[in-house]
Amino acid sequence: MMARPNRLRPAAYFSIGLGIIAAAALTLLAMGQPPICRCGTVKLWQGDVMGPENSQQLADWYSPSHLIHGLLFYGLLWLIARRRPLGLRALIALLLESGWEILENSPIIIDRYREATISLGYRGDSVINSVSDITFMLIGFALAARLPVAASIALAILLELAVGYLIRDNLTLNIIMLIWPLEAIRTWQTGA
Repeated sequence: MMARPNRLRPAAYFSIGLGIIAAAALTLLAMGQPPICRCGTVKLWQGDVMGPENSQQLADWYSPSHLIHGLLFYGLLWLIARRRPLGLRALIALLLESGWEILENSPIIIDRYREATISLGYRGDSVINSVSDITFMLIGFALAARLPVAASIALAILLELAVGYLIRDNLTLNIIMLIWPLEAIRTWQTGA
């Protein structure tokens, strides 16, 4: 009988995960991102995509894209590291998402959003929004670990279509507009 590799206890994965989130939050603070909305309030939901509180509150129309990140990270890590413990794969996903939150709030990406997307007044996320985005990714990862593959795929498609319909933006469009901006998409997004 083959011995099982040493695995951390769930509390250890949890503690390491909290440490990764705290490190990301401290990095964002050191980069100059505000801890909460510049407006001085904390709200559960911000629905005005073009408003100054977008990407500043706990949840907004971009929260589903972070849930999709979790679904995708679970799938990717299942493909390349399925023999590794689920907790380790979750920590890797957490590092990836935290890294994205830091990169997303760097001047190069903030400027790219302003230049190439409909987010003309974007100044980056508040730290509380970034931590919430990381949490949404973890929820997506946990869902993917429990749902059948077809349900995870259906959920991602449903979220993309719903958000795309409701605000004319979603994860797919965001990626396209960051990498290869298309004037036709920008025109459609502005409602022109």
